[in-house]
Amino acid sequence: MIAFVRMTCVKPGKQGAAVAFAKEISAFLKGAYHLDTEVLRPVGGNPQRIAWSARYPDMASMETITTKMLADPKYWELVNGASECFIGGSTRDVIWQTI
Repeated sequence: MIAFVRMTCVKPGKQGAAVAFAKEISAFLKGAYHLDTEVLRPVGGNPQRIAWSARYPDMASMETITTKMLADPKYWELVNGASECFIGGSTRDVIWQTI
């Protein structure tokens, strides 16, 4: 099993809009790609962060879905529309394999 987590920092005063976007993009991914994503917020540390987590059966599945998403104009419309919520350059992706 592959676990993918994307974390980004939220601009001051944009937490509400960032959470709304996070839920919107998660719903889109569920509807368009049958991808279950969780929206996460930190319990400790910097509170101005938000993350998404998804699980895939294997790397090939992750690559297939990611390739489709990156070619999807609706995906980019949603992502680009939320750019005012997040600090540029703060996004970090991690990929974990369950053992």
